Amino acid sequence: MKKSSLVFVTVDCLRADHVGFLGYSRPVTPGLDKLARNSIVFSDAVVAGAPTYFSFPAIMASRYPLALGREVLGIAPHEVTLATLLRDAGFTTAAFLAGNPYLSPRFGYEQGFETFRDFLDSESVRESAPTAPSATNWLSGLNRRIEADSRRTHLTAAAYDEVYFWYCQWRLPSENLSMDRLRVYPAAHVVVDQASSWLSSLGEEPFFLWLHLMDPHHPYYPPAEALSSMGIPGITPRRARFLNSYWNRGDVGTRRLQRHREEILSLYDAGIHWVDKQISRLVQVLQQSQRWNETVFVVTADHGEEFLEHGNRYHSPTNLSEQLIHVPLLIRSPKRLGMQLSREPFSLIHLAPTLLDGLGVAVPDSFQGRSYWEEISAGSLTSAPVIVECVKESNHPTQLGDQDLQRLMAVRDAAYKLVIDFSRGTDLLYDLANDPGEHFPLPDAALPKVRARLLQEARMHLRETRQNRNVELRLLARLREAQQSQRGKQREITTPSLAK
Repeated sequence: MKKSSLVFVTVDCLRADHVGFLGYSRPVTPGLDKLARNSIVFSDAVVAGAPTYFSFPAIMASRYPLALGREVLGIAPHEVTLATLLRDAGFTTAAFLAGNPYLSPRFGYEQGFETFRDFLDSESVRESAPTAPSATNWLSGLNRRIEADSRRTHLTAAAYDEVYFWYCQWRLPSENLSMDRLRVYPAAHVVVDQASSWLSSLGEEPFFLWLHLMDPHHPYYPPAEALSSMGIPGITPRRARFLNSYWNRGDVGTRRLQRHREEILSLYDAGIHWVDKQISRLVQVLQQSQRWNETVFVVTADHGEEFLEHGNRYHSPTNLSEQLIHVPLLIRSPKRLGMQLSREPFSLIHLAPTLLDGLGVAVPDSFQGRSYWEEISAGSLTSAPVIVECVKESNHPTQLGDQDLQRLMAVRDAAYKLVIDFSRGTDLLYDLANDPGEHFPLPDAALPKVRARLLQEARMHLRETRQNRNVELRLLARLREAQQSQRGKQREITTPSLAK
């Protein structure tokens, strides 16, 4: 019997509540909504860590992100992954990843892939964040003195920041401005083009294709065609650049940022819409090549995105809100027809073993998740708490200082969520049924049995993490990081300085 192939699409920053098949009212994902009609749809899929560098070890290696230690990022050398297992089972493997540096060979994600393209050396990857306009040395010196003087009081500092922001906006060039020139990451159509070319080169062998798309990631510069398709008027490239610059300001409060929230959401949704169009195009390529009826097709996300719901932007690990950890997940199997909706919490720690089981490939003992393929096929997914963990406020995880930061953990079932902040020694319990926005933690004395049950789940998770830590993989990952750090220092020494 011929093996099924696997196409695995991950979308950076895609929230569960911004796709139509999970109830979003805006017509952002018509292609995915159509695909969902013949897929297993998980309405309560939850990541095992956030952001990207804490999410993907669970997705690709079915390992909790902190299981090898807080200072280990990515996939350890020789670690067993979805890709290595499928390659060893006779699948042809390829990955096309839209320029996310945390999914690069530095962090082990090329392992198991015969073709691996991360676009990090591509002209498609540009630094679009507006910078201060160039100035003469004397003017730069004057500006530094004025800035230093302004920091004497809060009022003068705020005035300086405001004036300087608008000055930078005025000085930024506007000629030949376009969304394509402003975009940091390659758009989804660039990635799908390369994946389609790779698919056309295949024979009859089964394959595993992984695509990671970055269009919803900030800075938000969707193609003009996506804005037009969604009927979003008035957001020119110049306006988009202003909105992204303003949204990125650290010197203004939530109330002022709220003025531009709806336009920022439109840019974010247009990025999702472009991803949707390109996923539909990939499906068409599979159909035209007569591979669709033998392909398992999966779409999910590594984490979501915040838009001031709790006063935060983007996806820094300062909390584990539902906007960050609740993601869409659909699995389309050629063996199933019609939509099957699974409402129970499902951790992405279980996704890789579930997919392997569905493809008829043995699940290794090293995976911390387990297969739910039989339960899903029978329509009887059991309810169990899910664990999400990260290192709090680790915005620069490769820097040594971040290794001292404390764990942040969420234990969540269908009705309740317990967030444990190890740095503060606090645990906050939320009733998600009555407070889905997580605005009102329950009093410490409320629901003692629920709190005790979720705390026990956290305790068991920590104990299993300590008992089952793979010391060899941890040392290999630490050695790789040390070697890369040393090579980086040597390049700094050998690179001639341009300064005179």
